[in-house]
Amino acid sequence: MQWNSVGEFFAMGGYALYVWGSFGACALLMIAEPFLAKRRLSEVRKSLIRERLADELELQQRSQ
Repeated sequence: MQWNSVGEFFAMGGYALYVWGSFGACALLMIAEPFLAKRRLSEVRKSLIRERLADELELQQRSQ
């Protein structure tokens, strides 16, 4: 597709809402994903620490 002006480029032949909306949604998700992954990793680490501590406590109680 060939555009004669910047305005035509941003209008995307009448499909601007779809094109730029899709671009915006994709950009938003690509920005949010690392933060969500980091938060989930932190939650998993905390869960594993709690589980390990619970196992250690259970072993101590059994040995007494």
